[in-house]
Amino acid sequence: MTDRQVTPTEAHLDLIFDGRCGFCTRAVGWVHRLDRHRRISTHAYQEPDVLERFGLTESQAHTAVWAVVGGTPSAGAAAVAETLDTALGTRIFGKLYRIPPVRTAQDRVYQWVADHRGKFPGVTPWCECHPENCEPRTT
Repeated sequence: MTDRQVTPTEAHLDLIFDGRCGFCTRAVGWVHRLDRHRRISTHAYQEPDVLERFGLTESQAHTAVWAVVGGTPSAGAAAVAETLDTALGTRIFGKLYRIPPVRTAQDRVYQWVADHRGKFPGVTPWCECHPENCEPRTT
C-alpha cells in the first residue's frame, strides 16, 4: 500500500450538520445539488450513532459543521472549503483557505453565520422531516 494523496475527484466526504437547523438543512440541499458525482454523504448529528461513529461530541457538532475525509475531520470554514472541493472535484477552495488572511476572514464569516444561523432563511429542519431518526439531545 502506498501513501498517496486522495484527490477531490476520488475522495468521499462525510458531512455532519445540525439537523434541527433549517438553514443548515437548506445548505445540505445545496451540497447535494453541487455533488453530481455522489462523493458526499450527509448526516445530521442527531442521527443515532453519528457522533460516536465520527468521534465528535454533541457540543462540537452543535457548534460547527464537520467534514470527514479518510478519517480526518475538519470543522467550520475549513469543512465548507473541503466540502466544496469534493462536490465540485476541485482543490481551489482548500488552497484559498490555506492563505492566512483568507483563512482568518473565512473563519470569522463562518463564525458569524453560525452564530446567527437561526435568522437566515431555511427549510423544514431535517429532524422535523425524520423524527424517527433524530435522537432527542440536550444541547
